[in-house]
Amino acid sequence: MKTIGLIGGMSWESTVTYYQVINQMVGQSLGGLHSAKTLLYSVDFQEIEHCQANGEWDKSALILIDAAKRLALAGADFIVICTNTMHKVADKIQAAINIPILHIADITAQHLIKENIQTVALLGTKYTMEQDFYKSKLINKGLKVLIPDEQDRMIINQIIYDELCHGIIKPTSKQTYIDIIDKLVIKGAQGVILGCTEIGLLISQADHKIPFFDTALLHAQEAALSAINKSCF
Repeated sequence: MKTIGLIGGMSWESTVTYYQVINQMVGQSLGGLHSAKTLLYSVDFQEIEHCQANGEWDKSALILIDAAKRLALAGADFIVICTNTMHKVADKIQAAINIPILHIADITAQHLIKENIQTVALLGTKYTMEQDFYKSKLINKGLKVLIPDEQDRMIINQIIYDELCHGIIKPTSKQTYIDIIDKLVIKGAQGVILGCTEIGLLISQADHKIPFFDTALLHAQEAALSAINKSCF
């Protein structure tokens, strides 16, 4: 079994999901008392969020590069960055280490293609929705990406940082997300990417008939399968 190196804490709320799903998947796949060989480096999210808000992406990259190097030194065979937004600096991290990064957008794109989705709505932080580092991974695979309008993007982002990252789950916020999804369905979305690892804490497939692609779950499941050489792709 390979050892998974997790860079977590962004936020720690969704890192819990990663740890749980990875171990559940390994247990289900191998049976018995099997669990994942995992190393976790959990950063101080306040430092990362400050970098995000101030556009200090190079500074945030240095923080995560340090984490990745420590995980590699400790024996990790590959790296999983437990957040969508900070994949903005994934290339910088990859260039600084000699073990692979399991990229969350690549995994998500592969699942979309497998399900014959051509037009997909993307929900996430304002950085993920508005900048190209994530969307380009999808577009380069031939996918059409829809994002909410500016006001809805602000609302989605605010709920992520002010509520979900603090473990606050509000029924009103769930309904707000569902209403935004409904608008994107009208525009032609065939599926929805829950492109922030906290969004799955608020809404799930049971809340809507359109297919959801929960990136935290997909990323964690693929990490587990990659660790036991049973990757879906």
